[in-house]
Amino acid sequence: MNDISHSPSAAQATATKAPPEVPQESAAVPKMRAEKVCVHYADKQALFDVDLDVPENQVISLIGPSGCGKSTFLRCLNRMNDTIDIARVSGHITLDGENIYDKSLDVVELRARVGMVFQKPNPFPKSIYENVAYGPRIHGLASGKRELEEIVATSLQRAGLFNEVKDRLDEPGTGLSGGQQQRLCIARAIAVNPEVILMDEPCSALDPIATAKVEELIDELRENYTIVIVTHSMQQAARVSQRTAMFHLGYLVEEGPTDMMFTNPTDKRTQDYITGRFG
Repeated sequence: MNDISHSPSAAQATATKAPPEVPQESAAVPKMRAEKVCVHYADKQALFDVDLDVPENQVISLIGPSGCGKSTFLRCLNRMNDTIDIARVSGHITLDGENIYDKSLDVVELRARVGMVFQKPNPFPKSIYENVAYGPRIHGLASGKRELEEIVATSLQRAGLFNEVKDRLDEPGTGLSGGQQQRLCIARAIAVNPEVILMDEPCSALDPIATAKVEELIDELRENYTIVIVTHSMQQAARVSQRTAMFHLGYLVEEGPTDMMFTNPTDKRTQDYITGRFG
């Protein structure tokens, strides 16, 4: 007969079990995914087989020297390269698993879901109010004037601009300071309720105080949006992003958590760029 006195109790057995595995962040399904993306401008190839995941509700910075393909890749994510006659994009890019280059996909709808903020502030030659109201109006997001006013106010608040302009919404957006114009463009982008916001060096034309305000805004926005930012500023990438991707001569050199990329990069080209040996 077996001596059950030596058998572990149920409580003991439970205590000796390995703890459940915690899902790794990298295992999460990305908001956007690029696979083998190549871009040609006529006969010149600008991107070579780029594979990159864009994690949801995080900021990912694209860094690298001028002409390395950062902005070209960014424009692939909402098909802005479609506006360039000589541009040809191959590979596979998905948004929530859906191929954004599918012929049946509505590009206007895609650009509402994946908004863009450009290097130089480019408000429409309209009032502050109309700059923000334009997108929701053409996309039919408001059922009436009151709802449209709420969208405008909420978007300006999220962009950290409402208190500065609430008493002059009828004035031209072009009359604002550079930093205010860029935050107006961010408000315009988020007014159509995008899921992803692309930013192409959004602070390069701004002074340090305006830059700090935009960076603070980026940190707040990632609670609700996925953000991809191209920047030449290593300090900015370190301050605002959770992940960083390094591009060089059209290739994605490496990608990883921002703190690791800046303290212990695996590729010598990344280390040389970050330490100022080239770029």
